[in-house]
Amino acid sequence: MNTNNNTYTVIYTTVICVLVAAILAFVSQALKPRQEANEQAETISQILTAAQFADKAELQKMGNAAIIQLFNENIDGKAEVVSVSELKALNYKLKAGENVPVPTYRFKNGVKVIPIYGAGLWGPVWGYIAVDDADGVRIVGAYFDHESETPGLGGKIKDDPAFRAQFKGEVIDAGNPAKPFDIVKGGSPAGNTEDSKVDAITGATMTSKGLDAAMDVWLGAYVKSLNHGGTK
Repeated sequence: MNTNNNTYTVIYTTVICVLVAAILAFVSQALKPRQEANEQAETISQILTAAQFADKAELQKMGNAAIIQLFNENIDGKAEVVSVSELKALNYKLKAGENVPVPTYRFKNGVKVIPIYGAGLWGPVWGYIAVDDADGVRIVGAYFDHESETPGLGGKIKDDPAFRAQFKGEVIDAGNPAKPFDIVKGGSPAGNTEDSKVDAITGATMTSKGLDAAMDVWLGAYVKSLNHGGTK
């Protein structure tokens, strides 16, 4: 076969492209179970961090199997772990006003965890709010994450322990489903844990507003259910 003509070039290029595509597809399928396991363990570690089982850094050192085991040993009953992509789909329904249940995780230590999801400045933000299951509104811990917020600014929702620490001891305002919690510049006076309010991140107005809006949607749906004898 003449390797210098156009027909050979087209055939050769096509064969190479098909082979490369097949190899990439095979590798993708081969790695998919591991990727899914990593994603599940990451989600569970965030839930466990909010629920005060361990610090996120400590959980990361444990490995996927140990993280999942810790979750299974402490969850009260059975609970399907809802992925971040599933939270995104549910977020559309909640924002549209659909009456859909908010998934919660109830643990044997008397803590219940509520997920939240919304839009930050550059992409999705999400997190988990842990409350005392006795009353359903007293916050005992929180953890937040993001896809692409600015490091040192909006990224502080994940990276700054002081931001997350503000939530501990605060209450969700069950009497105000439209605004059950507030992330606002200035926050609440020192020692006041009854005003359902924490200080926003300086220099990250849009990220703070996005997280605030996400809490309104998700905690609003949660307290509506709570008020009607639902998720408590």
